Amino acid sequence: MQFIDLKAQYRALKEEINANIQTVLDSAAFIGGAQVKELESKLAEFAGRKYCISCANGTDALQIAFMMLGVGEGDAVFCPDMTFIASTEPAKMLGAVSVFCDITKDTYTLCPESLERQIRAVLAEGKYTPKAVVAVDILGNPCDYDAILPVCEKYGLTLVEDAAQSFGASYKGKRCCAFGRIATTSFFPAKPLGCYGDGGAIFVDEDELNDLCRSICVHGKGKGGKYDNIRVGVNSRLDTLQAAILLPKLKALAEYETDARQTVAQRYNTAFAGKCVTPFVAEGCQSIWAQYAALAKDTETRDRVIAHLKEKNIPNMVYYPTPQHALPVFRNEPTYGEAYQNANDYCARTFSLPMHPYLEEAEQQQVIDAVLEVL
Repeated sequence: MQFIDLKAQYRALKEEINANIQTVLDSAAFIGGAQVKELESKLAEFAGRKYCISCANGTDALQIAFMMLGVGEGDAVFCPDMTFIASTEPAKMLGAVSVFCDITKDTYTLCPESLERQIRAVLAEGKYTPKAVVAVDILGNPCDYDAILPVCEKYGLTLVEDAAQSFGASYKGKRCCAFGRIATTSFFPAKPLGCYGDGGAIFVDEDELNDLCRSICVHGKGKGGKYDNIRVGVNSRLDTLQAAILLPKLKALAEYETDARQTVAQRYNTAFAGKCVTPFVAEGCQSIWAQYAALAKDTETRDRVIAHLKEKNIPNMVYYPTPQHALPVFRNEPTYGEAYQNANDYCARTFSLPMHPYLEEAEQQQVIDAVLEVL
């Protein structure tokens, strides 16, 4: 059994993926080939954005977003405390501080009340300039944008949607990557839409941001091309081979993989109801179930579940064992007295089970039986 079975997905899409790879090999257009432009167009249409700019990976996508916004020394970037380091790592590299906010008790996404508390604390101190908010659609579950956007607007902060785990999810009729002035995603192989290496994308609606983003992606190029350098940029692009692989995967995600993920999640939810805290998805929303993360009643129970799964040779993970404020790299970041109660509780009790659209029913039952033997 695989935690995320990329081999099963490849078997299902092998003919089309192989044909696309061969087309790229025959053309020898390995950088900036026709498949890149086609993919960008289809991704933008899928997400409901005007522009999609592909890049080398999801972390680059966030770094480029921060560069577009001019994030730098003396700025504060706000982010949920329960996420992966990449959500604010690029901002810290650019000289900003990461100000972490607690998560909600139910969806585990950015808590709007904690966000406002932290913004007000930064303003009261006067040491840093609030610059941007990174809303992370964690585990494939969308943030509460109806609550977060007004906070950003109230304090004049730019919202960046970190949809690295949520491509294919939706919030009240709009797909993830449709929120924020800038949205980013990742095509790391294990993501809901993953390539066979690294890849990422940035989504915007403004013509000026589209031009700026494409300039930054190619060494700060100007209208004269890559030798007309008008700003400091980076070298970040999606290879044509990866675009060719993503095209049939995007089609599969839209046609049946999203529904298959819902089926697996519902079966888990039904089996574990009353035995542990199952993932919550708000009304009008759809998770893409990048991970299926449940909460045991305490750390000891969580650890017993994990140990039993290992004995049964059932793969499992912990997303994430340590909240961001507790990581050594962020120990000197300002916390402003925030207790991070929900983030600490989540990290102490969470465990994740195999989740992918090709997980067979017999395998699902094997997972369920093993977990229930402990719970």
